[in-house]
Amino acid sequence: MAIRDILRFPDPRLRQPAAPVSVFDEALQALSEDLLDTMRAAPGIGITAPHIGEFWRITVLELTPGEVRLYVNPQFIWRSAELASHEEGSVSMPGAIETLERPARVRVSYQDINGAAAVEEADGLLAVCLQHEIDQLDGIFWIQRLSRLRRERLVKKWEKQGRR
Repeated sequence: MAIRDILRFPDPRLRQPAAPVSVFDEALQALSEDLLDTMRAAPGIGITAPHIGEFWRITVLELTPGEVRLYVNPQFIWRSAELASHEEGSVSMPGAIETLERPARVRVSYQDINGAAAVEEADGLLAVCLQHEIDQLDGIFWIQRLSRLRRERLVKKWEKQGRR
């Protein structure tokens, strides 16, 4: 449909929690298509509605080209005690990458584009992406998960590269 502007770090709206979706209509379908187009153009493998200034609990993932996953109102049901490390970044902070440690496996409840309830268990990259994007929906920008020292170094390096 349309490639939308992405909010850039340090925009304070990136720390605003998103509201639950209650209306499953053509506008939601259009928003999901805009998210997919915007994510692909960024380029990225995950995006949330708040990344484009729409504060609804919807995220789109495409970890493998052509395999699009859409989650409306995702929430964690369970997270493993076992942790795993993975590099993360954001379409709102292009070029900034840092390793984070998160639960290795998660179980998420969500709705599809029509409002049907579903549950999914994930590990590996999918688990990382779900945690990263659900954090964003909760108003937690990914670098908030870094230690203060690592966060400050990353931001300083990113700003030096003129990416702001």
